[in-house]
Amino acid sequence: MRCPFCAHENSQVKDSRPTEDGAATRRRRQCEACGARFTTFERIQLREIIVMKNEDRREAFDRGKLERSINLACRKRNLTQDRVDQLVSSIQRQIETSGDSEVSSGRIGEYVMEGLKILDSVAYIRFASVYKDFTEAKDFEDFAGSVVEASKK
Repeated sequence: MRCPFCAHENSQVKDSRPTEDGAATRRRRQCEACGARFTTFERIQLREIIVMKNEDRREAFDRGKLERSINLACRKRNLTQDRVDQLVSSIQRQIETSGDSEVSSGRIGEYVMEGLKILDSVAYIRFASVYKDFTEAKDFEDFAGSVVEASKK
């Protein structure tokens, strides 16, 4: 594994442990050249997934992009990074086990909405505001009202 600090090609694994309910392996490494320590994660990838965007564009699925968008919705909420990582892993697993090599960005958005609805209602509304393209305050009010009504049932 290449060192992110000095770009030396070799590093030594100092510690390995499973994370995210066994869905990944966290490895602590030390560069043989500069001695810097860094962490890597090893995850299973069942197949290459292509995301179909709205404008008929296609791009490779990017777990980091999914994680960043969920973290943005969850910013300043009382959620641990482990809970966010579990949600991201769950969504990635749903996509990979669907049997399709292509998935629409809209379907990924639905997976995120389903997960955030359970995880945190404020993060759910934040994500929905971008996903559903809210344009005025009334859109927030209507959506938040539907969330409150659904939670009372």
